[in-house]
Amino acid sequence: MPNAKVLEEKKAQVASLVEKIQNSPAGVLVDYKGINVADDTALRKELRENGVEYSVVKNTMLKFAAKEVGFDDMIEHLNGTTAIAIASEDVVAPAKILAKFAKDHDNFTIKTGFLEGAVVPVSKIDELAKLPSKEVLIAQTLYSFNYPIMQLAIALNAIAEKGEADQEALVSTLAGKAEAEAAEEAAE
Repeated sequence: MPNAKVLEEKKAQVASLVEKIQNSPAGVLVDYKGINVADDTALRKELRENGVEYSVVKNTMLKFAAKEVGFDDMIEHLNGTTAIAIASEDVVAPAKILAKFAKDHDNFTIKTGFLEGAVVPVSKIDELAKLPSKEVLIAQTLYSFNYPIMQLAIALNAIAEKGEADQEALVSTLAGKAEAEAAEEAAE
């Protein structure tokens, strides 16, 4: 039986995990065994740069946290080595980074994840990983809003250019008529 101090520390760890999971829109659990320190350091750096908190957790601590949050489906995946990547803002970032890393490293596997308060299978994580980044989605949305306006501007420009060409043709026609009339008057 652990002493009271150790028990309080473990309760604090579980409470911290619960808070992180509840305040996060998405997270991914991975089995990280078999990766070397250099690869792990590079992975952690990329995750940190994308606003993702990544940490190794004890399965028992995560089991208590999962029960408290209501993620009972997650418990069956808590065996072996486990690390959790928790998104702070970008829902796609942990899935995208970890799926790419798992593809390049045979021993590194995605166990499960959570999205908007529900446990999701690996297939859903793979779908998220294939989505464009947040910046690309925003750019595509803005382009779709601007496209009709851009087409209108192109059409109006074409009309204006045609109008200028028509005006020039009209001026040259009128100038030609005026010269012809002037020549007729001079001939009379």
